[in-house]
This record gives sequence, structure tokens and C-alpha cells, in this order.
Amino acid sequence: MEYVQERIATLHEFGGGDGPDGTLAREAAAAVAETSIVVPMTAREYESPAAERVLVELEQLVPAPAAVFVPVRADPDQIGPFRKWLTSFALPIRVLWCTAPGVDALLSDAGLGGDFGKGRDVWLALGPAADRGEAVVVHDADARSYEAEHVHRLLAPLTTNFDFSKGYYARVERGRLYGRLFRLFYEPLVRTVADAHDAPIVDYLGAFRYALAGEFAATAALARRLRTPRAWGLEVGTLGDAYEVAGFRGTAQVDLGRHEHDHRDVAGDTGLEGMSREVGAALLCVLEEHGVDPAYETLPERYRAVGEELIDQYRVDAAFNGLEYDPANERDQLERYAESIAPPTDDARLPRWTDAPFEPTDVLEAARPWRERRVGSRSQD
Repeated sequence: MEYVQERIATLHEFGGGDGPDGTLAREAAAAVAETSIVVPMTAREYESPAAERVLVELEQLVPAPAAVFVPVRADPDQIGPFRKWLTSFALPIRVLWCTAPGVDALLSDAGLGGDFGKGRDVWLALGPAADRGEAVVVHDADARSYEAEHVHRLLAPLTTNFDFSKGYYARVERGRLYGRLFRLFYEPLVRTVADAHDAPIVDYLGAFRYALAGEFAATAALARRLRTPRAWGLEVGTLGDAYEVAGFRGTAQVDLGRHEHDHRDVAGDTGLEGMSREVGAALLCVLEEHGVDPAYETLPERYRAVGEELIDQYRVDAAFNGLEYDPANERDQLERYAESIAPPTDDARLPRWTDAPFEPTDVLEAARPWRERRVGSRSQD
């Protein structure tokens, strides 16, 4: 157990009972009714045990949330069964079909067509979610250890004078250290930049104990001001805008215990290697936007050196805890991720909802799954 504070407020779980039960936690529980929850899903989450657990846990929230928005990326033949499964839960669910032809047309007509991924899916839901609740909680659907209490914990800082809270947790399972993209890419890259730059944005990005966690909560006002990267840069891009809106004093991070997630392969565009390119581009874009020059000609080499130091530390920590650890495999990942470090190209972030060229209600209409189904099906979506 530890109780160290970072540059941002850090709310710990000290293990003194079944969970936090102080004033903030009680106020957070009461605030659920004014909260919208966003849970992005893709075809891989359809009827998966992890996604099922998330939805069953959310059914236990008392009072019920104002709305649960589920942006779904799925093919036309999948969205019908997907929607039927989602609406079988006792939740105020709004299904948004993110790949519906109407959504593509809406974005293209507004000059926002192009690449899509998790970031675009979440952005499509953020506007309607911010309109429906005073606060928005976003979390992934692949945590096999998810608990409804996580909603209360994320909301707790917002019941006082914070505008943004980020979840953090340990990624230790199956006798091994996970959280590889954070441990071996994000953390050494931020430390490398910090070695050469004394800049507030670098301190901010380095203050998060799990910066790539998909779990965060924000006031509706802050949620409307997020310029979301379209794919896997979502979490880093969110931090960049949270820094501008909330800053150090308005940001907190909250202990969510230990998480067990689904895992991805390392190699390839759909693995952690591909994700590192998008995460790296989003991170470097945030740094440049705040006046930091990463010195790209030497950055990969300096990153490797910092990464090697961390691998030595992970090795000792794993041995101390009796965990399996493969330094050679970790070094291989370090090399793969180093290839992702390059100046970012064009900024393809989606606009703040405060500047969006259409209304959240337009998204709700365009993303209705039943619009693309045959006559005879009815829905309240």
C-alpha cells in the first residue's frame, strides 16, 4: 500500500473495507442519476463474457444512470442481433450504430469524413451524453474484473471542485505484468521528453499512473470541449484537452484496483505495434501544440535508453513478486515501438462539440440501428 500524491490529486483505495465509503463516495452514488455512461463496443464484444459483466454490473447501480450510450462499430448483418442483446439488459441504453450509412453521410457532408476507430465512436456518443447528463463517465467493455463501484469512484472527484478524473489500476494477471503499451511505450517516451524539457504539459502527462486507461469521468462542459483523435490516440488526446480545460488543479486520478483485460498481440497493424503509432502521434501532437520540440532526430535513441532502464526495473519488481518476466520479449517490443516515433502528420482530430457543425440530436437520428433494418421491426432507439 502507498499513499503518495502526484502533481494531480490521487485518490487511493486503502483497503479499509469493501470500498470507499466517505463523503465523496456517497455524493458520487447520489450523482449517478445525473450521469451519462458511454461504453464503446465493436463486434468482438458481442455477447463476450467481459462485456456481459460490464452490463450486468451497471444494472446494479442505484439510482440508475440517466442514460447508457453504447456506440457500436459493426457490420449491417451484425447490428440487429447486437442491438437485441444490448437492449435485453435492464438499463436505459441508447445504441448508436457508428458505421451506419447515415452516420457516414452526416460526417462526410460536414467535412469530417475519413478514418474511424474507437475515438470516433466515443466522440459520436460524447455529444448526446453531455446533453443528457451533468457528468459523463466513459469506460471500456473488455475488463473481466469490472465493478459498478468504478462509476462511483470516477465520479467522486467531480462532486467537489474537479472537472476531470482518470482511472488507474494494476495490470497484473496470469502471473505476469501486462499494460505493455503503457509500460514500454508511453511511460519511457514521456520520461525521455521530460529529461530534456521542463514544461508543465510534460509534467501533466507524466502524472498519470495509467495514462492509457479507457476509464475517465468529466463534467458535461469539459466533455463538450474534447477534440477526439479518431482511433487509438483517444486516451492521450483526451489528456491534452483535459490539461487545457481542467489543468492540474481540476484533475484527479482514482484507484480502480486491479484490472483483467482482454489482450492483443504485439505485432501488426491490429496489435500493440499498430496502436503505438496512433498513440505516439497523438502524444507528440499534444506536446508540439504546447510548444515542446521533441528533437525527433535523437528521440528514438533516447527513448530506447530510457526503456532499457525501465526493463531492468520491471525485471527486479517481477522477481520480487514471483512473477514471470521475459526481458528479451520486452526488448523486442521496445524496438517495435521505437519505429513508431516520428513527427505527427496532419491533425485529424474531431472538433469540440462546442464547435461541431451539427447537433447531438443529428447523431442520434443518423445512428439509429432500426433505420437500416427491414420494415417490421420497432424500437425506441
